Amino acid sequence: MGDSVSVSGACLTVILIAKPKFQVEATKQTVESTNISGWHSSTKVNLERALKVGDRFGGHMVQGHIDGTGKITKVRYMAGSNEYSVEVPNYIRELVVSKGSITIDGVSLTIVGKTKLGFKLMIIPFTLENTTLGVLKPGEKVNIETDIVFRWLAERYPQDHSENNGDAWDANSTNITEIYRED
Repeated sequence: MGDSVSVSGACLTVILIAKPKFQVEATKQTVESTNISGWHSSTKVNLERALKVGDRFGGHMVQGHIDGTGKITKVRYMAGSNEYSVEVPNYIRELVVSKGSITIDGVSLTIVGKTKLGFKLMIIPFTLENTTLGVLKPGEKVNIETDIVFRWLAERYPQDHSENNGDAWDANSTNITEIYRED
């Protein structure tokens, strides 16, 4: 009771245990920013308990703080892996980097590359067989959590995309170079 559990990527609080089942509670904001409202009694979800301090860490840092939802637009079935195309809102796409980490329905994955409307993923058979990702079809909504480190950097060092102000990254790089030269 009271523990956090990731349910398809959303960090929820356990409020009732009636083995083998448990009940969780979600805020209105969580329901509005995830695909929870589309779940029903037979919906399969990915479950993961919170990491304990000192446990082995194998993946990227995942908090269960969903940034929003995306839509599977294409699944390409291939030998050895499947390629998924995911469409996301622009505010999420701006936090996506090629070879960076992303979480889809609570599963930590590596981004293959950005697309015009989102990004692509390659998912190996083990992940397809041991998570709900193997049954995803085009048109389905998925919960998305971007990488916390990249999210923090983007917030800390926002880019100015206006046409007249140039590239903010170049301006910061110049400042860093000048600081470096002073040393």
